[in-house]
Amino acid sequence: MTLSTVSRYFFVVAMLLATPHVATAQQPTERDLTAPLTAEAQASLTPEGVIQLLKDGNQRFLNDESLERDFMEQVRQTSGGQYPMAAVLGCIDSRVPHEIIFDKGVGDIFSARVAGNFINTDILGSLEFATAVAGSKVIVVLGHTECGAVKGACDRVEMGNLTSTLANLAPAIYAVDDVEGPRTSANEEFVQAVAHQNVHMTVQNIVNRSPVIRQLVVDGDLIVVGAMHNVSTGEVMFYEDEMMTAATLAN
Repeated sequence: MTLSTVSRYFFVVAMLLATPHVATAQQPTERDLTAPLTAEAQASLTPEGVIQLLKDGNQRFLNDESLERDFMEQVRQTSGGQYPMAAVLGCIDSRVPHEIIFDKGVGDIFSARVAGNFINTDILGSLEFATAVAGSKVIVVLGHTECGAVKGACDRVEMGNLTSTLANLAPAIYAVDDVEGPRTSANEEFVQAVAHQNVHMTVQNIVNRSPVIRQLVVDGDLIVVGAMHNVSTGEVMFYEDEMMTAATLAN
């Protein structure tokens, strides 16, 4: 073997050994969670993956490790369009800021809020826009502990337009029949049972009252799931055993 042949041999070997490193460098990198979603990034998400992203964000919030974001830069980046991963239907309670407890930024989630996190035609239409039009993969119905709307409904509070608002929670109150003690806000166990039942019934009502949303669920493009936020700890617990998926609707 001549010197030139040996040189060529080692050159080829060196190139072959280097190839894996080049290929690794060309692999797609993990998405920057501090950057707003693009149409392509949103399309690559699955409903199950979005739920995990929400869980991960809440865990960062609980650990006081929320990501640093340049919100003004996010405003500029989303000025031409929005591609949120989820829509959250929650209460107006000031202790439950959706973007903060899920550690999300501008353009990440739609947020619909009303005292008692129930649905009406307007909210249902808004959720249809968020999913069928704007592509969100998950609807989260987010209740919370110590809910003033639930307490007021349990106590049959009447005051102006609030009377009509709280009446939307009556079905959940009537459905809770296995808690001992007074059926008022003085009974913390009863109040929390009603809050849970209201979340459960709202999840079902969204799918039952919207053919648009139901079809998205049937097609596997959307999951509707309930959750509860603890205002004392900041933790969000997802009711995954009650969520509406293509599999649950097929049964």
